[in-house]
Amino acid sequence: MNMVATLTRPGLATLVDGVRRITAAGRSKRETAFAVADFLRAHLPGLDILTEQERAGKAETYHSFPLHAETGFSIVAVVWRPGQGTVIHDHLSWCAFGVLSGNEHETLYRDMGDHLVEIGRADNRPGEVSGFAPPGDIHSVINTNDEVGVSIHIYGADVSRTGSSVRRVYDLPVL
Repeated sequence: MNMVATLTRPGLATLVDGVRRITAAGRSKRETAFAVADFLRAHLPGLDILTEQERAGKAETYHSFPLHAETGFSIVAVVWRPGQGTVIHDHLSWCAFGVLSGNEHETLYRDMGDHLVEIGRADNRPGEVSGFAPPGDIHSVINTNDEVGVSIHIYGADVSRTGSSVRRVYDLPVL
């Protein structure tokens, strides 16, 4: 599904055009993730890519707003109220993300078969952008700031078809 009507959001048409060019280049998944992250870093939109109502988030859990999806990639805004976060999970595809507000505290894990091992932590603050590709993308994220967090995620999958970028949720002990 190509959500053309959403291209009127400030900065979105630029992101879609740039990501299309990058994904058409035929790079590896990891190289694509890093190239998309570099492009996102140079073209990170402002908070006005979402309406004020969308930026408020939801009381129950973090909320994802698909902004654009087509064969090969999707652009999703994620809104996190203070303290909201994800379960431990990995992804269907490569991903690049940029933080617009809040603080996305990310914990990285390695799957050891019968348990997980924490292998790193990062605080992703406004203006920071990163990219990754499976394998090695097992993580959890929580907004540790006292303000609502907003981030832009670009996935190498059509979330309008898959329903989510999450491949697997990990319910293993962390040792």
